[in-house]
Amino acid sequence: MGDSVAASKAKPNLNSFSPVHTKDEAYLQTVIPKRIVIFESINNQQTLNRLALSPDPIMITLTDGKEKSGQKWNTTPFDVAKEISKSLASNALIAKVNGVLWDMNRPLEGDCRLELFTFDTDEGRDTFWHSSAHILGEGFYYDAFYGDLGLNEDHFRQIEAAAKKAVDEKQPFERIEVTREQALEIFSDNQLKLEIIKDLPEDKTITVYRCGPLVDLCRGPHIPNTSFVKAFSCLKASSAYWRGNKDRESLQRVYGISYPDQKRLKEYKSMLEEAKKYDHRELTKKQELFFFHPLSPGSCFFLPHGSRVCNKLLEFVRSQYWKRGYEEVWTPNMYNMQLWETSGHAANYKENMFVFEFEEMVRLDFTAGIDVPLALHLRTEAKTVHVNLCPSPYSYHIGDIDLLVSRKGLSMEKNTCMLIHLMCASAFRMGLLLAVQFKWNLKVETNYFAELPLRLADFGVLHRNEASGALTGLTHVRRFQQVKDEVKGVLEFISHVYKLFGFTFDLKLSTRPEKYLGDIEVWEKAETALAEALNEFGKPWEINEGDGAFYGPKIDISVSDAMRRKFQCATLQLDFQLPARFNLSYSAEDETKRERPVMIHRAILGSVERMFAILLEHYKGKWPFWLSPRQAIVCPVSDKSQAYALEVRDRIHDAGFYVDVDTTDRTINKKEVTDDEVLLFSFLGCTFDPVTSHDTVVREAQLAQYNYILVVGEKEVGTGQVAVRIRDSNDANRKSIEDLLNHFKDDVAAFR
Repeated sequence: MGDSVAASKAKPNLNSFSPVHTKDEAYLQTVIPKRIVIFESINNQQTLNRLALSPDPIMITLTDGKEKSGQKWNTTPFDVAKEISKSLASNALIAKVNGVLWDMNRPLEGDCRLELFTFDTDEGRDTFWHSSAHILGEGFYYDAFYGDLGLNEDHFRQIEAAAKKAVDEKQPFERIEVTREQALEIFSDNQLKLEIIKDLPEDKTITVYRCGPLVDLCRGPHIPNTSFVKAFSCLKASSAYWRGNKDRESLQRVYGISYPDQKRLKEYKSMLEEAKKYDHRELTKKQELFFFHPLSPGSCFFLPHGSRVCNKLLEFVRSQYWKRGYEEVWTPNMYNMQLWETSGHAANYKENMFVFEFEEMVRLDFTAGIDVPLALHLRTEAKTVHVNLCPSPYSYHIGDIDLLVSRKGLSMEKNTCMLIHLMCASAFRMGLLLAVQFKWNLKVETNYFAELPLRLADFGVLHRNEASGALTGLTHVRRFQQVKDEVKGVLEFISHVYKLFGFTFDLKLSTRPEKYLGDIEVWEKAETALAEALNEFGKPWEINEGDGAFYGPKIDISVSDAMRRKFQCATLQLDFQLPARFNLSYSAEDETKRERPVMIHRAILGSVERMFAILLEHYKGKWPFWLSPRQAIVCPVSDKSQAYALEVRDRIHDAGFYVDVDTTDRTINKKEVTDDEVLLFSFLGCTFDPVTSHDTVVREAQLAQYNYILVVGEKEVGTGQVAVRIRDSNDANRKSIEDLLNHFKDDVAAFR
């Protein structure tokens, strides 16, 4: 990161590559050859050193248990793939050696367990796309520094042409390990890369890759060579601040996509076009569901029809809680910072917290019993924000920003400050920890082993406007069968919900990250418990190494919608650490002993707002009846049937369904058959049927995504019926109001 695309690809032929500033040509002509010379010198020396090592025999164990023999420092994953089959050697993109991603042409260093991955795996795709970024000269979701240059379609065509040339040349990806001093020498001309190198931990292995003229600082790994990337396309560009800091350099971020063949690229672009048509930001304009406003940036204003869907989702989840033995609790939005220090969140996520400075810093003192709301006037740069809080003697944690707060007119201690800590809560509501701890500390009689597992649910409002459906289950540490049973129960809960939504989903077990709390032995027990639960659940799953939460391993669930797009929504986390940090305990079977519980954190929807958007696009704006904000509309044929239309509306509304009635002059004037025409039909001996008339108003109701269009005329008034049309069908039939309501109830019960 830091060089322009031209810098990354310039020389041997600068003009054939991506956009170049004239003023940069001399720089490129100097920098690129220098990097290549240093790289080749180090690479040659490392190759000689490796060849001097003893090629001792090693044993390579494959995923199916079969074993292959090889030579230490000589045999590569590619050699093993060739021995298995020619097809595998032609398609394997990346390997894993003892769980660590490994270049296909990198020699093995000892006995190992070997896995090979093609493009059809997550590991293969991720490596393929990362390597494509290098091929396109820092183009795929890569930040490139161009100074004042902006990228456009002409630049994209130049980038793609240069990338095609690189692919045709079948350039290999070569890897070297360098010392910190060598890395600083290679990238001495690039201040941004020097910054990255200087920030690396002292014990961090630094790797550099070469692909054609591009020599780049990169942890890798990569595909064997450029020829695997046979189809690619630049999609768009945007600006991005270096390391997300608005006070730093503005970079160009280029987005793109690549595939092993043109067919898949074409399918992907077709999917993008389809997704544009059903973008939730466009659908909401037609359905009047929600909007955003700069007065509350990043926060969603749900309109009445959007609120209907949110309420239905919450009602649905609440009903599932009831069936599955969860108790709902309400927790605060704000907490003393001590909570997050105790939990470990402050230490692990503090870099994501932002500080606003104010005119006067004071500590608020509410110990005198003041009981009026506190109005805060917060000023940052040119913006002024008003926040209302209930008084409390604490500093608070409510979102993802630190606020230093000033307040006049109350008893206060001068020269100090109060912090209102705003940080996005993790997958679970930390308030549940307090609720559980209070339950134990207050010696309530439900603190015995026989009361476990305790299942709690919370619909907390987060200040990223996410409504978290997080639960906490408690279970005996020593009874791992109970842990597995609880985890399987949550997985079945998730499966039930997603099946109703029409989602398929994938499971990944995310294991211990680099930054973690607790002992490795406890982590291994937790990971084993989740793995066994996944095996007993019976659905295929994968390992996601090093992506667990800092307090415990987790199961990540990604859903696939109707357009085959994947979204991370649900999560399930097994936590042995926080109960210890918060000193939670319960009475064991031997009442003289206190035991430590285990916590299971889980979310089904993730956030209601995000799930709302995913479902809106998944259904392409056509909500199923049970979730629909527009379940029915009553359309009277004429003024003579309006009173009956209102009566039908009232009965449906009283039965608990969302229903509108169309009695506007605008709509009536658009109806194709007038009352005079009805009389004319009668005079001529013809039969007028409202079920097959009024196509315009019915079509309008269908476009508005009403599930049922109920047409009523004089015949329906006389028989007490309605003519029923379905949103996606031209078929129609008559029903009595009672039969219609029963039909609606059946739709809701079956989640149709």
